[in-house]
Amino acid sequence: MRNETINPFARSPTLDTVMMIERTIEKYSGEFNRTEIWKKLDKKVMWQTYLITLEYLQSINKIAISSNDILVYIWSPEIAKKFMKRKRY
Repeated sequence: MRNETINPFARSPTLDTVMMIERTIEKYSGEFNRTEIWKKLDKKVMWQTYLITLEYLQSINKIAISSNDILVYIWSPEIAKKFMKRKRY
């Protein structure tokens, strides 16, 4: 676990914001770095809020960030459905 300090000025993103960012990353997956994706968002989002959203999407394995900051959408609904249907012991 990373040792992070909590920023008291950071804003919590709304569900609409998270979904907008996720759709934009899915649309441009593997093409742009995080700054370029941020500039392509439909609505303006504060940088701090954007970073919090990226951390969240990465923690739930919906995106991956390469070593050169390229954002890649890695969520696969088909695999998730197979996982949910698997036999449990």
